[in-house]
Amino acid sequence: MKEVLITKENSNQRVDKFIRKYLNDAPLSFIYKTFRKKDVKINGKWVKENYILKENDLLRIYISDEQLKEFNKPIDISKINYQNEINIVYEDNNILIVNKPKGILIHGDKGEKRKTLANSVLSYLYKKGEFKNDGTSFIPSPTHRLDRNTSGLVVFAKNVLASQEMMNLFKTHEAIKKTYLLLAFNSTKNKEGEISFPLIKDSKNGFVRVGKLEEGAKEAKTLYKVIDENNDYSLIEATLITGRTHQLRVHFKAINLPIVGDEKYGDFAKNKIFEDKYQYRTQFLIAYKLSFGEVNGVLSYLSHRSFKAALSQKEEEILKKLGLNVKK
Repeated sequence: MKEVLITKENSNQRVDKFIRKYLNDAPLSFIYKTFRKKDVKINGKWVKENYILKENDLLRIYISDEQLKEFNKPIDISKINYQNEINIVYEDNNILIVNKPKGILIHGDKGEKRKTLANSVLSYLYKKGEFKNDGTSFIPSPTHRLDRNTSGLVVFAKNVLASQEMMNLFKTHEAIKKTYLLLAFNSTKNKEGEISFPLIKDSKNGFVRVGKLEEGAKEAKTLYKVIDENNDYSLIEATLITGRTHQLRVHFKAINLPIVGDEKYGDFAKNKIFEDKYQYRTQFLIAYKLSFGEVNGVLSYLSHRSFKAALSQKEEEILKKLGLNVKK
């Protein structure tokens, strides 16, 4: 049996989420089996997985010493030294906003578990003394997604309250606006507007396509504005109203403005020509700006503030050669 005294830092979150992080190497089936077997108690009483932890709660998990040793494995962050790769745009006691480079995963996958943006951030905060890595303290974590080959702003939360509030902002889209910058092939007569094609994901191959609501597609809306253009390219600002998988890539393909370098939904022939000419082999898509509206709670000080990501030197050079200007 393991006892954990809940601190202020770890309060105000579901008990199952805390245990999932505490027993970070345990299968989910094992964790939820402990609830079904009533092997989780708070202050001497059995609780369900949706119980919200309070400061000074005494959590008891009835597992063997062998299971605890097997499943409780604090991250070996002391040997990771990627903090020099972090481009910090903004930082305070609650959040950290970084400009993620292309080609880096936020979280690990089967092919790459060590060199990730999350580990870089943990290494940085560990060396600052802001991350204890003791197995019970909150693990700073990203509050939204960004594809491996999309660069730009990612927000990490340093504590539970900040994490919950940021995730809620991104979920509701009410007090935060995500603006992307993208380079697309072709030009368009409509210099600004709304793309509102519903999207559906094929679970077999992972592709997303335009579909119909009656066949299970989900509503998807994108606002866009052409900043600059020539006969062959359009430089576009796009704002997500909804946040569907691959939304921008599929939406702009649907209006004949495929994103440059998109190897899944783009114009493959034009991508090859562009790559050979500019040595740029990734999608030209940047999570460019975060703008906050009226924010309440612990993050209220972010109200009406905005943050921008700088383009890479390579992207700046390409736009200059194409005669396109971000500031128009």
